[in-house]
Amino acid sequence: MPADAHFEQHTHPWAQLAYYASGVAQVTAAAKSGNLVSYIVPPSRAVWIAPGAEHQVTMIKAAECRTLYIQAAAVPGAARSRMLVVSPLLREAIKALDAPTDHPLSRAREQLLSQLVIDEITRADTQALGVPLPHPQNGNKRLRALCYAALRNPGQRTSLAEWATDMGARERTAARLFKQELGMRYLQWRQQAVLANALPLLASGQSISRVASASASGYNSVSAFSAMFKTATGHLPSHFQVK
Repeated sequence: MPADAHFEQHTHPWAQLAYYASGVAQVTAAAKSGNLVSYIVPPSRAVWIAPGAEHQVTMIKAAECRTLYIQAAAVPGAARSRMLVVSPLLREAIKALDAPTDHPLSRAREQLLSQLVIDEITRADTQALGVPLPHPQNGNKRLRALCYAALRNPGQRTSLAEWATDMGARERTAARLFKQELGMRYLQWRQQAVLANALPLLASGQSISRVASASASGYNSVSAFSAMFKTATGHLPSHFQVK
């Protein structure tokens, strides 16, 4: 799928595993609370989309997507959308399921591969890099505009007071809206937005210094960026670079 390809908001009754073998996508899915969560998905990661969850997809970079539709009862925790780490074994099992039409899988092999895929999904680590967004209908419109503006400019180290001024609101009001609608403080939310933007840049092979830079993530120090990354994810940025 080319860059900027877009799938409008939709739902389906089965769970969906959206895995990108190459490229980068933005998957925005509804959480149980009704708020949206935006995931920036590079290779080596996949998004589990809960059954019935409204979601939309936009290609940030041209991408090769492999999608599995799975009965919810087959996977524990199916009702919660989340980003998953795709192990090499899961990656190859998904690829093996996508057999060419002129060499279809036998029923027995398809069943074995399906069982392996489900077991790997169940064991997969969750990557807590979703960025919560206000509810599309019931959320505060000014807060929603602020969040989308910040997502478009993750390197812009604008304070909450400055964003509040742009919103035509007081800083205290903006802080209350973040806590009330998104369940976190502004600085926590902004860190999630920076991480979500940095992850695909690292996965695409860009240097840590470039990803950490003021223009990309708003950091003037690689060490400060790396420390933030380690605290938030448990790993240094180099862990997320595709070798």
